[in-house]
Amino acid sequence: MNITTKAQDEKKFEMESKAEVLAALEQKVKVWMESHISKRNLWFSSDFLPADEKNTDDQEIIFSKLRERVKSIKDSSRIAIGMNLITEEGLPHFHRVIAKYLGSDSFWSKWNNMWTAEEDRHGCVLRDYVRDSRLFNFSKFEQMQYAYIEIGFNPNWEKDPYRVFVYTTLQEKATQISHKNTGNSVGDNEPLIKGLLSSIAADEAKHYTFYRNVFNAILEIDPNRALSSALKIMPAIDMPGISMPNFREMADVLTRTGIYGPRDYKIIVEEVLKFWKIEFIEGLNEIGRIAQDKLMAIPKRLERVSDYLEQKTKKKTFSFELIYNKFLVMD
Repeated sequence: MNITTKAQDEKKFEMESKAEVLAALEQKVKVWMESHISKRNLWFSSDFLPADEKNTDDQEIIFSKLRERVKSIKDSSRIAIGMNLITEEGLPHFHRVIAKYLGSDSFWSKWNNMWTAEEDRHGCVLRDYVRDSRLFNFSKFEQMQYAYIEIGFNPNWEKDPYRVFVYTTLQEKATQISHKNTGNSVGDNEPLIKGLLSSIAADEAKHYTFYRNVFNAILEIDPNRALSSALKIMPAIDMPGISMPNFREMADVLTRTGIYGPRDYKIIVEEVLKFWKIEFIEGLNEIGRIAQDKLMAIPKRLERVSDYLEQKTKKKTFSFELIYNKFLVMD
């Protein structure tokens, strides 16, 4: 016989009531999706890289010139491209997580399926690029990708659907910044990858807007529990590829090169706190007020963490199989 405790009953009711809040947003989500579709630029990998069965001589020359240009790409930028690519290839994890928390047979599945299709192009185009350009050790990349997918991604969100929208808001903005800054780190010597990363970043910006709008609407309906959910996520998030091999070392390279690091996350947190008007929400209960105060204190804590990490940073030598174990010495 299964015995259900009072705490379990309360938890079950809480999740069901949160699902009702999300269901109440259906018409708004429909409008946001229509707006999203009207503004997007649906490009494909073959728009950038010749991929037909019968390439012309001119198309073959394109690859030859591409492989010559990529010789100018710094090893640190190669690592950044590799990390961004493996992160994008983790898409199955995130489709599953969203379906798990929002339901695979609800109206949210329409967004999840469309978002997944749009995101899938990012991994496709970056994978095609690095293979066609011979950017790094492709077999090592494939092994890293396999390991990342096999390990999985299972955040402990306690079946709380609100946390999905907090995490995806922050994560989409973080990947937007990472892609954009990676492109800038390559410079103008290889304009193709810079353009690709710019296109991907533009997609991430649109996805960020969608998720940010959804959580804003949740705050308007259910502010106390929404703030509590945000507090579970916002103090610190790892980029989606946390479980990939060599993640910490690769993330350290991105921080040292100014592509993405703790200070970028602080800026993201400040931006969403301002957009959601967290500081000015009124009529909260005690739990909501406590969460509100703690959320508003996060930027200062992140500033202290950033200062500490920068003071602690020393010159370091990196070596990655992705770039054939070449040594990368960084301050």
